[in-house]
Amino acid sequence: MKDKLQFPARTRLILANPALLSVCFLICGCYTFNQGVTFIGYLSRAVPLEKADVPPEFINLVHDIRYFAINELGLSDSKNYTRYVELDRDYLAAIVSASAKDSFHRHEWKFPVVGAMPYKGFFDIEDARKEREKLEQNNLDVWIRTVDGFSTLGWFSDPLYSYMVHYSAGRLANLIIHELVHSTVFIKGEITFNEELAEFIGSEGARMYVESRYGIESDEYKTMFDEDDEYKKFLSFIQELIAELESLYSRQNNESAEDILIEKDRIIKAAKNRFEAEYDSMFIDGRYRNFLNIPVNNAYLEIYRIYYTDDNFYEDLYGRFGRDLWLFIAAAKKITGNGGNLRTQLENAFLK
Repeated sequence: MKDKLQFPARTRLILANPALLSVCFLICGCYTFNQGVTFIGYLSRAVPLEKADVPPEFINLVHDIRYFAINELGLSDSKNYTRYVELDRDYLAAIVSASAKDSFHRHEWKFPVVGAMPYKGFFDIEDARKEREKLEQNNLDVWIRTVDGFSTLGWFSDPLYSYMVHYSAGRLANLIIHELVHSTVFIKGEITFNEELAEFIGSEGARMYVESRYGIESDEYKTMFDEDDEYKKFLSFIQELIAELESLYSRQNNESAEDILIEKDRIIKAAKNRFEAEYDSMFIDGRYRNFLNIPVNNAYLEIYRIYYTDDNFYEDLYGRFGRDLWLFIAAAKKITGNGGNLRTQLENAFLK
């Protein structure tokens, strides 16, 4: 199975900024230089969306989603998603993540501008596999996944890519709104908060968009609702597995590393057995069945810990203040990241 199919979550991410290549080369060495050259190559091929060889319905959909995100949700205006790049594959980059084998202590890479990040992106998947080999030699759990978009945080105008033409309205809205959140609110070094916030706003914003444009009785809305419902079931299962392992790893002072790893393997195998036994009662189709075939490890699970809160904080806060996403985004814009818990800052921002 290709690496892309080994990660069913709808993830997005921020990659290290590839601008000012000569400077970054001195700072970060050949990694940033090589990735930057590839990315600049993509951007050099970008054409205005209106001149791209795509269906007019796609052009109109993109413009309408951008209008909704900027004018009806209050996300920052920009030239993002006004240009188009033709690619010969259905993903943008391969992403490497790593974690300790006996805990959820994530491995991080440090970049200029964005700070420490728990993943490293490559435009050539073979480069990602080489990075995986090096990390595995350091006795780390490693995971490679592919992503269909990322934000350059305003350093460049982020383009659309050819594989996005086939996305549903809900999926395209989720992607564009999610990435526009990153270019609107970004707290350096706070990757979990950044991703949780963008994931919540992207998901709720896409739901609102499809409801406002198609109606709750439409096939578009029902399809998105069913997909979201199934994804929530999968995510709930993953979070239960994570909780089991977190309980195990909390006993490290009382058990040997060898015993921890043996029990970790047992817990993951038992979870897969439950997943297989309950699959048909949980899911409509086979899109999540591939979970049974992948070598689940801490790096795989850590991605879910980064992107998804399991305490409903954002949903609860959203409900307390009238389920007004414009107000929610306006509050998020007030966060400075200077001192104090970011969730507390977000909550207090509603009161200012």
